Amino acid sequence: MFGDSVSSWNLRDQHMMETFVALSDHLSLRQPSAKLVVWAHNSHVGDARATAMGQSGEWNIGQLVRQKYGDDCRSIGFTTYSGTVTAAFEWDGRTERICVRPARKDSYEHLLHNTGIPAFTLNLEKGSPVSNALHVPMRERAIGVIYRPESELASHYFQASLSDQFDAVVHFDESFAVEPMDGIAENAQGEPAETFPSGI
Repeated sequence: MFGDSVSSWNLRDQHMMETFVALSDHLSLRQPSAKLVVWAHNSHVGDARATAMGQSGEWNIGQLVRQKYGDDCRSIGFTTYSGTVTAAFEWDGRTERICVRPARKDSYEHLLHNTGIPAFTLNLEKGSPVSNALHVPMRERAIGVIYRPESELASHYFQASLSDQFDAVVHFDESFAVEPMDGIAENAQGEPAETFPSGI
């Protein structure tokens, strides 16, 4: 599965899409107007056709959902300028809190930072002035389970058209790493909770 990176990526997102459709079909039997939310990384939910990854032959669940459901779906992305992230420096590496470098000056994240607004949502409705302005491809940053600040340009930036990729974008100028919950949540009998070690 992990040989060719393009086919591996496509296989994974095709499986996500098949799961999504099966779940949608199942829920529609009980409630025809059921709505589903997929919470995933921008690189999965933003339309791949608007990115360099799409140009290299990769697709994602965002693209597949748009192609199947059209205007009945919305894709919302998240961006940040700086802060911290819980990630590893390499696959199978130890996770830690890593400082996120301020975004490059030639990126969407830096452009959104220049508004001076600490947090906001951009509606990227097609044909709007904002959507038209953010249609021009620029660098966009993607940070996932791996973050390599020392090779950030090569490892985490790609070309994209933000308004073709998403229907809306939520920008947090500074974001903070997810922190694990301390201790073991115990039930009334003094045993670890069924959700241990997630701590939910």
